[in-house]
Amino acid sequence: MAENVKRKDYKLIALDMDGTMLNPREEVSDANSQAIQRAQEEGVHVILSTGRGIRTCKPYADDLELQSFLVTVNGSEIWTADGELLDRVLIGDDLIKKMKRLADEYDTHYWAVSTEHVFRGNFPANMEEYDWLKFGFDTFDDEKRDAIVKALSDKNELELSNSSPTNIEVNAVGINKAVAVQKVCDRLGIKMEQVIAMGDSLNDIKMIEAVGCGVAMGNAQDAVKEVADYQTDTNEADGVAKAIHHLLGWS
Repeated sequence: MAENVKRKDYKLIALDMDGTMLNPREEVSDANSQAIQRAQEEGVHVILSTGRGIRTCKPYADDLELQSFLVTVNGSEIWTADGELLDRVLIGDDLIKKMKRLADEYDTHYWAVSTEHVFRGNFPANMEEYDWLKFGFDTFDDEKRDAIVKALSDKNELELSNSSPTNIEVNAVGINKAVAVQKVCDRLGIKMEQVIAMGDSLNDIKMIEAVGCGVAMGNAQDAVKEVADYQTDTNEADGVAKAIHHLLGWS
């Protein structure tokens, strides 16, 4: 990893939320907020690129007065800062049913994300009436988690990642944060080489690999640190602000 990465021609910063922009109490620190505001004042677009849905993402975007786009549900949706939906990719009902069966078979915690609701352990009987964006499993049992990954990887029908070491996050095949950030760049006329992306988990890896400067948080999973161009401090210690200051040449 290049510890001395530093340029001044970046045009967009893509920020993961949990474990990255947010501290363990799900707050944006004053230092992070101030750095984000200054970046925007200097003409740098700042977007959130998160596994969260729009309902739990947009309040943070509003508080930060973000003016650009929101990449949500790991890239399954892209929104304007004003709440207009620009892009959405769904998972088919048959695949959602398959994942629910696996969650039952291996007795794991799960969550299923539709365009309107997040179901946690209370899967709806009328599931065909919903449009599905993501399915998640969570277990501390490594063998169960590995078996589920194997079962879901056999036909290359889905995109698998995680947002913590104990979970599996599943989106439609070909959907990830890198693809979504590229779509945002296309709309803004920005090259991916002009993007800084920061994250801590496997659902951030493709985004971190695809941009001009991929940043791993100090608290990131080892696999993220291995592919990043630059490593910053932890989400508890204003790692986002420190990276922005360094990479935009403020310090």
